[in-house]
Amino acid sequence: MAKSRKTKAEFPSHEAIADFVRQSDEQVSRREITEAFNLDMNQRSELRDVLADMCAAGLIEKGRRRTYRARLSLPNVAVLEVTGTDDNGEVLARPLNMRDQADAPLIHIPPEKRNRRALGPGDRLLARLTPISGGEYRGKIIRRITEAPLSVLGIVEIVRGEMRVRPTERGARHDFIVATGEAAGAGPGDLVRVDVMEGKRLGLRKAKVVERLEKEVKSFSLIALHDHEIPIDLAPEAVAQAKAAGPAPADGRTDLRDIPLVTIDGADARDFDDAVWAEADAHEKNPGGWHLLVAIADVSWYVRAGDALDRSAYERGNSVYFPDRVVPMLPEALSNGWCSLNPNEDRPCLAVHLWIDEAGKPLRHQFVRGIMRSAARLTYEQAQAAHDGKADKITRPLLKTVIEPLFGAYDALVRGREMRGVLELDLPERKVRIDADGNVAGIDVAVRYDSHRLIEEFMIAANVAAAETLTKKKKPCMFRVHDAPGAEKLESLRQVLDGIGLKLPRGQVIKPAAFNELLGRVADTPEAPLVNEMILRTQAQAEYNPDNIGHFGLALHKYCHFTSPIRRYADLLVHRALMTACKLGDDGLGDNPPDFTQAGVHVSMTERRAAAAERDAVDRFMAAWLASSEGAVFAGRIVGVHRAGLFVRLNETGADGLIPKRNLPRDTYIHDERRQILCGKHSRKEYRLGDVAEVMLAEATPISGGLIFHLLEGAASEPWRKRRKRNRKNRS
Repeated sequence: MAKSRKTKAEFPSHEAIADFVRQSDEQVSRREITEAFNLDMNQRSELRDVLADMCAAGLIEKGRRRTYRARLSLPNVAVLEVTGTDDNGEVLARPLNMRDQADAPLIHIPPEKRNRRALGPGDRLLARLTPISGGEYRGKIIRRITEAPLSVLGIVEIVRGEMRVRPTERGARHDFIVATGEAAGAGPGDLVRVDVMEGKRLGLRKAKVVERLEKEVKSFSLIALHDHEIPIDLAPEAVAQAKAAGPAPADGRTDLRDIPLVTIDGADARDFDDAVWAEADAHEKNPGGWHLLVAIADVSWYVRAGDALDRSAYERGNSVYFPDRVVPMLPEALSNGWCSLNPNEDRPCLAVHLWIDEAGKPLRHQFVRGIMRSAARLTYEQAQAAHDGKADKITRPLLKTVIEPLFGAYDALVRGREMRGVLELDLPERKVRIDADGNVAGIDVAVRYDSHRLIEEFMIAANVAAAETLTKKKKPCMFRVHDAPGAEKLESLRQVLDGIGLKLPRGQVIKPAAFNELLGRVADTPEAPLVNEMILRTQAQAEYNPDNIGHFGLALHKYCHFTSPIRRYADLLVHRALMTACKLGDDGLGDNPPDFTQAGVHVSMTERRAAAAERDAVDRFMAAWLASSEGAVFAGRIVGVHRAGLFVRLNETGADGLIPKRNLPRDTYIHDERRQILCGKHSRKEYRLGDVAEVMLAEATPISGGLIFHLLEGAASEPWRKRRKRNRKNRS
């Protein structure tokens, strides 16, 4: 009898898929959906696109690690609790009965009338909810229910003989009067925290000083530290433990002191936690290949799990870098001393030998616990100059034996990077220069040399080796994960690209190469900054997680951070895991390893906290630099479109500021969120992301870092349809 052929299953409807997802107790994967509906290989490909469309339509939501869940729905009216503000100053809230749920829907609260106190964290309100894209909501306030005690961070000033506190928060509209007898010893210039007092709402509100944080604060970095509640002072027991540390014994370690490892860092670096070396691989089966060595400071030797140093490092999570100072994760006795790979000094290290072929493909690797002696401390400029034929007295003896082999291995790694298709964004970085008195001396565009990229590629190779080793040995790993862009963000990107005549393919798994193709098409054109900015905004936020989903931006299946244990606690956890996995010592994870899931959430939070504080401090320094230029005209570009107005970035300094709607030509403006456009209802003028803008600086507020601009006439775009036709015509 002939064998019966399996009947092809009918492809399920959107409703059937949504019902299956809703009926599942947990988030479901695409494979589970495939098996539930008995789909074949061709239908599986179709399912991927259907799920993306369903997420964009709000029928289901994308969960973690490529899973799906039912969209959380809320009633039309709900009690909310304010959680804070986003980067644009818009108030955010969550449903009160879901405030402890990490996946609770996000609710955006539009501004109220000006005579009401601004909403703050802890305020509760009754609001009417309207669904918007991505499973989020917009809430229209019906009434406030309770108001949390308003705590404000600010600087004390004397205005017309009256003590006031000027808030450090950007967008704060009013100062506060310090009530008689409520100054708590604070004086002009002090950074204080005040509680706003109940009473009449006419005029400025009164407040009392509850904490004096800094006496005559001179630095915007200190404001950012207090504003984001970042620990400033190290625990005394941690400092004492660091001061008591000494050299690590060489016994039991692999001796690497005869290998001329070098550190390559910025000119202003004070701690050196990675050193590199390379040579041509002599093995006959690897012609053109390379042998690399990456040595990392053995911080885990000095910082043991559960001790005072470890508790302090975990609390901080990472070092924080400001234009005028560093708030280190570890005490200086370690970060600049025993854990810093200073030249011509014996230092303990955890090192990895890496073998790659001529195309940069990794062949094998081996981790060792060693003792090393750095042959030289080089700057990026020094290493690059030597490679370019301008060696100095330090680099000249190292040119043939160290520097040229390093760049040779780098060339191979670059070929491997290109084959993987790594996302290549071109985003200039601004650097604030501070003089000896703590004032801004200038703002420079950071120069990127091949020597910078060399170190980055060596570190990436070492990080991949660490992740692969821990995966193979079945030991915990704190992966550095970066998810692919979500369907909604991709759709927003398509809308913007369509306005300039570019297309992003649909119906396929997006890869970094697709973004790189777009970037290549607009390179050296006026649209390049817009496309770079929009692709950056499309990206998911990288985080630390013991559950691996790969790293989209680097096009890597396994990746972690191993190379900076002086300044990142995640790296220290990876070091300990490697000690255990490779049997390199008894000071690894131990019998009771930490909860990597909880630690991943914590260090991801501290990383975001540090980045926000660093950004806020730079904004304040830039506002101080520009404060004397009020009334001056600047060239810039629109980098944000919001209901409140346009965000502009100045070309020369990279400073960001707001053009409020009131400072645009008189009209009624409609915000098109999907196309990132403000459109005049009567004039039909369009202001879109990426447009060139000539602006006048109306106000600079260094305390908050706020810049307010006026848009000069003639900066609006031509209407969208006309612009799209013009772009298509120019390309034909």
